[in-house]
Amino acid sequence: MLGRGFRDIAFRGKGIVKGSFCGEALVTREPISFLGGVDPSTGAVVERGHELMGKILARRALILPHGKGSTVGSYVLYSLAKRGLAPKAIVTVKTDLMILTGCAISGIPLLSEVPREVLDVVVCGDVVEIDAYRGILRVLSKQE
Repeated sequence: MLGRGFRDIAFRGKGIVKGSFCGEALVTREPISFLGGVDPSTGAVVERGHELMGKILARRALILPHGKGSTVGSYVLYSLAKRGLAPKAIVTVKTDLMILTGCAISGIPLLSEVPREVLDVVVCGDVVEIDAYRGILRVLSKQE
């Protein structure tokens, strides 16, 4: 974490797919499989028992530990992006091939190798700024 005050909560990571996004965070401590865990027609998480079940990925920054499952999930992510149903940015604690490939072919900014602490500090609904050019995730406002 770079700062202690509310206005300067920030985390450093590695910008893997360059780009930026400012908007609402969707955060999970559980990995996601885009193949079978996300409905390709709606962009909703459909994996039974997943803490984000029923949540829509579109127009948000998805923050998670890492992806899981087959690399075919990369193409599901690409398909979601083509239809405007994918996250606008993805942040991971650990880089994995499935999410990296999906972001690269879809043009979705990917910030990876952020500290695991991000999953405890950032919550769903926080407004975040992702800068995958400089490798920074900044929290702009917190949910009450």
